[in-house]
Amino acid sequence: MKRFLKALLIILIIGFAAGEEAIGQNVLDGVYVKEHYPTRRVVPYAHLREADVMWSKRIWRKLDLREKINHPLYFPVERIKDRRSLAQVIIEAVREGSLTAYDGFDDEFTMTLTKAEIENKLVKVDTFYVENPEPPYNLEMKVSRNELRPDIIKEFRIKEDWFFDKQRSVMDVRIIGIQPVKENIDPTTGEVRGTEPMFWIYFPEARNIFASAEVFNRTNDAERRTMEDIFWKRMFGSYVYKENNVYDRRINEYKTGIDALLEAEKIKEEIFTIEHDLWEY
Repeated sequence: MKRFLKALLIILIIGFAAGEEAIGQNVLDGVYVKEHYPTRRVVPYAHLREADVMWSKRIWRKLDLREKINHPLYFPVERIKDRRSLAQVIIEAVREGSLTAYDGFDDEFTMTLTKAEIENKLVKVDTFYVENPEPPYNLEMKVSRNELRPDIIKEFRIKEDWFFDKQRSVMDVRIIGIQPVKENIDPTTGEVRGTEPMFWIYFPEARNIFASAEVFNRTNDAERRTMEDIFWKRMFGSYVYKENNVYDRRINEYKTGIDALLEAEKIKEEIFTIEHDLWEY
């Protein structure tokens, strides 16, 4: 009889523990299960023929994440349950092999980075010596691995093509590549010594990954956008730092200060004017 009671008690304890585990696994942090964003697909580009392109121009932009309009791409600085920053999405995809990383000075996507080269950009290995507390008190070398903090990536560079499609009678734009740029921080003083480009990502390859990455909506949590929406709908702030030219030079190489900003605005105005002049009223 005692054995029977003991066995029954063990069965009840196991069943109670399994029930608690099942309850814990079935906890829903919200009022519904999100199914739309994880399975989101990208909108395919409209078919484009070379014969239909009447005019085109290639430009490069800088996207500063410190601007308020770009905050949905910068925050959260640390991953939370349903959101990641743009830098975190790109770094995780590059590490797992979902995205191909190209050399930071090769915006033509001809030189791919190896896994070791990628890790060298994402992990900084430092060596230092510490004194052994026991005799003979020799110095021992220690190795520390410092992971790249995504919050020091506060700038992205975008390469894109503007063109007029006479078949659809629209001025359109397509992003070709995107490059994260990190701050170069002095390890001893903590001061920012400038910026350092990391690697280029071929944007069409990243669209499927961006389509399932949510960004925060300030007014409605049920109508959140994805990173693909942000780029597709041009919901970001940026400025032009280079246009395709015979000298292959940037704006800051021939303009400085306020003149560089005015030159960037001039390039944007020229694109608008060309589109306006192609129409007849």
